[in-house]
Amino acid sequence: MFAFIKAFVAGLIAIVVFNQGALWLIDRAGFAQVATWSTQGLMHTDVPVIAWQALWGGLWGLVIWLLIRRAEAAGYYVGAIILGAVLLTGVALAVTPWLGMALFGVLLVGYSMNAIGIALAANAAYGLGFALLMRLFHPPR
Repeated sequence: MFAFIKAFVAGLIAIVVFNQGALWLIDRAGFAQVATWSTQGLMHTDVPVIAWQALWGGLWGLVIWLLIRRAEAAGYYVGAIILGAVLLTGVALAVTPWLGMALFGVLLVGYSMNAIGIALAANAAYGLGFALLMRLFHPPR
């Protein structure tokens, strides 16, 4: 049970540091204009976007932990990177058009490859960050 709390916390931190950090690097490199660490309210609420992202990052951390916790060596990190990139981006691509929202600050008009590439990179960074944090919080026995 305690490992799941650690997974939630690791997912929350991974969103704020690794995912948003990757988006910040993408923005600074000039590949796209991406909103990072946004404190604007999400969808007519007073809850900041970064708080929602952190909450969902924690929940995704639980899912990814269930899938990678028994993996060994490089498979642990590679699995987390692939799951982070594919699962998070796939769900975001399916959900954001319904909500009329932008994906990581990039409005998906016809699912542009630029926006999908940015989402894959940022979510892969989340997966790597999550795996690193879980190794730190919950080392293998």
